[in-house]
Amino acid sequence: MKNTLLLLAPALMLACASPKSNVKSSSSTTAGSNDRKADGWQTLFNGKNLDGWKAAENPATFSVQDGAIVVFGPRAHLFYDGSVNNHNFKNFEWKATVKTMPGANSGMFIHTDYQDTGWPSKGYEIQVNQTHTDWRKTGSVYAAQDVKEVFVKDDEWYTEQIKVQGKTVTISINDKVINTYNEPDNITGTKKLSSGTVALQGHDPKSKVMYKDVMIRVLPD
Repeated sequence: MKNTLLLLAPALMLACASPKSNVKSSSSTTAGSNDRKADGWQTLFNGKNLDGWKAAENPATFSVQDGAIVVFGPRAHLFYDGSVNNHNFKNFEWKATVKTMPGANSGMFIHTDYQDTGWPSKGYEIQVNQTHTDWRKTGSVYAAQDVKEVFVKDDEWYTEQIKVQGKTVTISINDKVINTYNEPDNITGTKKLSSGTVALQGHDPKSKVMYKDVMIRVLPD
């Protein structure tokens, strides 16, 4: 009897230990998943193709290489046309990891709508430009509240983030606020804050810009 108990003891110890191990693993996985959902950020670009996006005028300006949207070619605009919030945003945060090549010019449009040709007539362009001849540099609310200072270098990845809340647009570069635009009440026409989709700009054939980690977080009205 004594020998039998000695043989059973290790088995009992293993049986008791196994459930504790499984519970711990399951709890850890669930917590990580909940943290990601609670964060609120939603991915707009899958890193593989342009599903959920609609290119206008010169679609070949946009391609996907090494997990990034490459913008390189004649003037064109790439509008988000996917399912997140039915591609219609009012108050939100939008961010992307960006890299400009020397002399490049691009932009991130907010509160805009798809159009076949031309510069988007609705919403604002948030500038992407370190060394292009245009004096309006990265972080400008184009032609509304412009930035002359350059905060990042070409050929280096950086984060550009746009927050729209009511009548205020806040632009951050690498988590540092560099421009806060408060829209006046007397703005007329379509180049103003309202609601709409977001878009990326192909400015000219000599401009090459890459975008990855394109994400949005919808904020309450």
